[in-house]
Amino acid sequence: MYYVNREQIARRLDAIPEVAEGLRQVVQAWDGGLVLGMVQERCLHLAIEIVTDVGSYLIDGFIMRDASSYDDIIQINYEENVFDESTYGVLRQLVTLRKPLVQDYYSWQRTVLNSLSAALPDVLEQFSGQVSTYVEKELGPFQGNEGQVTE
Repeated sequence: MYYVNREQIARRLDAIPEVAEGLRQVVQAWDGGLVLGMVQERCLHLAIEIVTDVGSYLIDGFIMRDASSYDDIIQINYEENVFDESTYGVLRQLVTLRKPLVQDYYSWQRTVLNSLSAALPDVLEQFSGQVSTYVEKELGPFQGNEGQVTE
């Protein structure tokens, strides 16, 4: 029996367009300055939180094997065919940024455009679509209930 909290997954996926747009604007207007550097930093951090939160909801809801790290969350979801290999590769790179962004923020290079910033908007949108497709394939169309219990 599965309990997949589709409402919480949807809420997190709904944040992707703003994060993607933030990154697109950063890349387009990049000047190496502090403000765009901070915007990039926050967008990358939010992207990490979104993909790991969604991945954790899927792992818990579909009773996948337990994850031992952020990288493991991404790997488990890939192994369960939630998203494709190209998405997996970029998301694995993304989650490696969590420690530098959250714990080592004092040494983060804010004046450097991160190599993921240009590719990530499209990958996040693909991730959203692939997650939605996976959940609908496994559980059927969303009925608007918070979560859904199925056998």
